[in-house]
Amino acid sequence: MRVAVPKGAIFEDALRSLAAAGLPVEVLRENDRRLLYRAEGVEFIVGRPSDVPVYVEYGAADIGIVGKDVLEEQQPNVVELMDLRTGWCQMILAAPSQMAEDVRGAIRHAEVVRVATKYPRIARGYFEGRGRQAEIIALHGSIELAPLVGLADCIVDLTATGTTLRENDLVILDEISTSTARLIANRGSYRLRHAEVAALAEGMQRDGAPIG
Repeated sequence: MRVAVPKGAIFEDALRSLAAAGLPVEVLRENDRRLLYRAEGVEFIVGRPSDVPVYVEYGAADIGIVGKDVLEEQQPNVVELMDLRTGWCQMILAAPSQMAEDVRGAIRHAEVVRVATKYPRIARGYFEGRGRQAEIIALHGSIELAPLVGLADCIVDLTATGTTLRENDLVILDEISTSTARLIANRGSYRLRHAEVAALAEGMQRDGAPIG
């Protein structure tokens, strides 16, 4: 069994969920720079959250844990097994406080607004779903900087506490969606190793909720 684990904000939550299923996750807490760990017949890949669905979809990992935001943005061909109910955050539309009313007015009157985001598919879907126009600028770094330097009118981004928004004088204009960590499986692994995958999912069910 090979498991893809995301670095970053939901790493510790992911380890707790995997530990609840009986997997030997303590090896992942060893202080080194390995990206592939082995323990008790299980291999763990540690990678960027955006890479986890790729490893799982193409069979480099049998299962993985990833935020719902990543799944909505990438729409990978994987089996979404469970909402782990951890790593809660919100996808939001935000703008600098001094520009907020202007941006609201532009959106209300169907004017084109420039939007910076790491989530172009989600941002585009949000505006198209409301019959509004937007120029989407895809970035990979600090999204909050874009409206402060005139690159964009507003941003679509993920926030958990709102601290970074407040520190950069940004206010939330709309809440687009919420995101939590999800357990996903490769379609082939789910079919060929169903008993093993199902047993792992069952071990996580105390706090999680099955999908579908």
